[in-house]
Amino acid sequence: MTLIKSISGIRGTIGGKPGQGLTPLDAVKFSSAYGTWIKNRNSNAQCKIVIGRDARLSGKMISNLVASTLQGLGIDVIDLDLSTTPTVEIAVPMEKAQGGIIITASHNPKQWNALKLLNERGEFISDLDGKEILNLAEQDAFEYAEVDDLGTLTEDNSYLQKHIQSVLDLELVDADLIRKSNFNVVVDGVNSTGRIFMPALLKALGVMQVTELYCDPTGHFPHNPEPLPENLTAISDKIKETGADLGIVVDPDVDRLAFVCEDGSMFGEEYTLVAIADYVLQNTPGNTVSNLSSTISLREVTNKYEGCNYEAAAVGEVNVVNKMKSTDAVIGGEGNGGVIYPASHYGRDALVGTALFLTHLAKTQLSVKELRNTYPNYFISKNKIQLEAGMDVDGILANVAQEFSDKEVDTTDGVKIYFGSEWVHLRKSNTEPIIRIYSESASEDKANQLAENIMDRIRAHA
Repeated sequence: MTLIKSISGIRGTIGGKPGQGLTPLDAVKFSSAYGTWIKNRNSNAQCKIVIGRDARLSGKMISNLVASTLQGLGIDVIDLDLSTTPTVEIAVPMEKAQGGIIITASHNPKQWNALKLLNERGEFISDLDGKEILNLAEQDAFEYAEVDDLGTLTEDNSYLQKHIQSVLDLELVDADLIRKSNFNVVVDGVNSTGRIFMPALLKALGVMQVTELYCDPTGHFPHNPEPLPENLTAISDKIKETGADLGIVVDPDVDRLAFVCEDGSMFGEEYTLVAIADYVLQNTPGNTVSNLSSTISLREVTNKYEGCNYEAAAVGEVNVVNKMKSTDAVIGGEGNGGVIYPASHYGRDALVGTALFLTHLAKTQLSVKELRNTYPNYFISKNKIQLEAGMDVDGILANVAQEFSDKEVDTTDGVKIYFGSEWVHLRKSNTEPIIRIYSESASEDKANQLAENIMDRIRAHA
């Protein structure tokens, strides 16, 4: 059993003893702490919180616990039920709510679930705010409302259309052009809420030829839900079988987005942001941001446009958003297929990304494979080492950094080592008990070799 408390929320496996997984008691405890934090920030207001969930098996149970706990604190709850992370994010300011909770463990397997915590802007809470909430939880520093002061519960199923309409209203989304392109698309909804939202978006964009794959929102994920190439063989086969123009893949909470080319090859989740940023920069020049573990291709594409600058942020959506705000970036995100478009909202959004990508594709009149070939061709090797009890991760990372002190080393977030135009980034995950090791090179073999070399060093210091 595992329970992780981090900048990415409260995430854990279902079952086990309290404090060792995301048990019902833990769901109540951390919901109580979050609700108390919201009330403390809004002492003279009747507080309102929006909640929503993906389709994973434990979702309804955790959602019921969260809603009842917030009501018990005297907070009104707007329940979107089956929803997406970006949908809850846009709903918070639309509802003039004081916060939001998304019940989802994102790309983690079905035994996981999590509470992702939002502020009144519908953005992820800061590290400082997270620590305050954890302190409230440790101290059991919450007081529940008396019977006449309990919060209300309102179910709202209108946000599917509200979210889609907000996408259609974006200046750079051209539904007429997409409709005229007559795209044939396969969608992998990984049996979660992507099945509900993505086909509905495509229909609104005028895409009439849609083949649905794994689009029964039961929470029984048919494959590892992280949209990596090794998990996407079925959609690759379906594209070739149906003669589709492209494939669209999302994770269970629909904030990550990956494309598959017409020949079944991967567009590459790293290049989701690159392609969309290229389109945005063509029309609204400005700055871009991605995290330290993302491809350098975004920097190269950004530098094509006069006066446009790229900057890197620490891993974690809130860190990317903060850097985007400080640099007034017009587009940003993460190399895991997370697109953040401030003209919509400051959160990763696969619906926004899909609409921008299809508009870009329609304007170029290229195939998906041809569009991919217009961008720099780098390879990222993504690896991980499972953490064992008692491992001194900080000490291991410090020792590896010292070994390469003759190179350019960035310790903003873990350790990133530059070898000319190549790099390796190693850091402790915010969402799983692992060390992530990412490396990039113009050669796939060299990227793998760089990663293996660093993993050998990590094992030597463990």
